[in-house]
This record gives sequence, structure tokens and C-alpha cells, in this order.
Amino acid sequence: MGDSIVAYRYAKSLFDLATEKKVVNEVNEDMVLFKTVCDENRQFLVVLGNPIVRHHTKLGILKKTFEKNVHPVTFSIFNLLTKKNRENLIYSIAEEFDKLYNLQKGIQKVTVTSVTPLTDAQKAEFIKIVGGSTGKQIVLEEKVNENLIGGYILSVGDTQIDTSVRKRLNELKLSLA
Repeated sequence: MGDSIVAYRYAKSLFDLATEKKVVNEVNEDMVLFKTVCDENRQFLVVLGNPIVRHHTKLGILKKTFEKNVHPVTFSIFNLLTKKNRENLIYSIAEEFDKLYNLQKGIQKVTVTSVTPLTDAQKAEFIKIVGGSTGKQIVLEEKVNENLIGGYILSVGDTQIDTSVRKRLNELKLSLA
């Protein structure tokens, strides 16, 4: 079974448990915290995925880092995964949990990549347009990529709208070739 399927199943079980205990928001914040720690310190994630490092050592690291900082429901999944030698899945589980949380809360994450940072008015316009078409609450993530030359790339789920000058130049180049 693929890791993403296994991660989804663990995340779904954790989500169901958190829903039952009425701590979904707290567990979501803990999953965001875990992903943030991993993103800021890639070595942490490497240690969790390293088969040479013993599982009790990994559990000790997780205890020192998270036990007092996260909800007991969240730490229970860390403990369970360590006992089952699945520590390498925690990051994927956190991502899957985030998707489940957003689905339940009606949140749509949107990424806008542009040449320069967006103004507040531009952000508001993107949120208004995408929110109107999806009927969901929009969380906008902004990225800057100077290679686009101009325009923007809007990513909503699996859909991408590319109005960048770079794309248009590439299309023109292909049509002339």
C-alpha cells in the first residue's frame, strides 16, 4: 500500500478521534506546528525517517519536542506511529489532516505567484473572485517569482491558471518553431 494511502488512513482516524473528543481545532494547530517545525528544520524530518535511528530514540525526540506543547490526542498518534515504526509518515499525516480539516471547515487554499508582491487590493480581489466561484472561505498564499516577467499564476486545488508573460512567450516560441 502506498505511503499516501496509509497516511490518509491514519489522518482520517486521527480526525475522527479529534472530532469525537471535540478537539479538531487544537489537533489541527498541532499538525500545523509539526509541519512548521519540519519545514524550518529539515534535519528533524530526516532523523524521523532514518531507519538507523532507533524508534525509542525517535519517540524521545518527539516527547522532548512536542509532548508538553501539543494536545494529548495529537501526541497519541506520534506515540502510536513510533510503536509501529511509521515515524516517517507523520509529516504526510499532518498534510492529510490539514486537507480533511479544510474540507470540513469549507476552506480553500489558493496560491498566487506573481513577479512582485501583491497589493492588499489585489489580494482582496483574488479572494473575492475565487471565493465567489468556489463558495468557500479562501486562504491566500502569495509567492514571488521574478522569472514570470509579468502576469500571475493562480493555483486552486488541482487547477492552475497561468497568465504569465513567460508562458505566453513560450507558447509563441513553440508556434514559430
